[in-house]
Amino acid sequence: ICVFCCTFASQMENSYQTEDLQSALRTLRQGGIILYPTDTVWGIGCDATNAEAVARIYTLKRRQDSKAMLVLLDEPGKLQNYMRRVPDTAWMLLEANEGQRPMTIIYPAAKNLATNLLAEDGSVGIRITEDAFSKALCKQLRRPIVSTSANFSGEPAARLFSEIDSLLLESVDYVCQYRRSDQSTHQPSSIIKIDEHERINIIRP
Repeated sequence: ICVFCCTFASQMENSYQTEDLQSALRTLRQGGIILYPTDTVWGIGCDATNAEAVARIYTLKRRQDSKAMLVLLDEPGKLQNYMRRVPDTAWMLLEANEGQRPMTIIYPAAKNLATNLLAEDGSVGIRITEDAFSKALCKQLRRPIVSTSANFSGEPAARLFSEIDSLLLESVDYVCQYRRSDQSTHQPSSIIKIDEHERINIIRP
């Protein structure tokens, strides 16, 4: 019985409420900033095509806008909407990594994203999220979502909701209910950069 109760509690913790999802979506559509859990750490997010919202996140994190932020997508097929060309190497990496640890790929020559989101060379980091809540957010928003760690620049990333600075909690437009009491920690993603010549640079294994 105890095993059943623990399993049921875990399932309840990791199932999101429709009202929570809809509140987050309304905030994103209105150009707001949300604080939400991802398949790695807790993140600060906004519509990745909205330059004003992106600028607010840089200000909130006390971070220079010369440092690019990554974005989430719900499925690989949408990459082509935001890349001038998706490198063949990226497709192979995504296929090989399916079902494994979260992986962020930095792609060259992004398009249709807020320009202040991109690195100076025009590249952008994108992760295909497998977390149910963030996947649903991307799918229903029909746009990629910024995902930058929920911390001030230079401070440790918040792996748990309880680790998030209270000032950050007060500064965003909506704080998601999903997984607030979850005590399981998640690994940061691996980071791989692919340049315009399809050369691979492993930034974080």
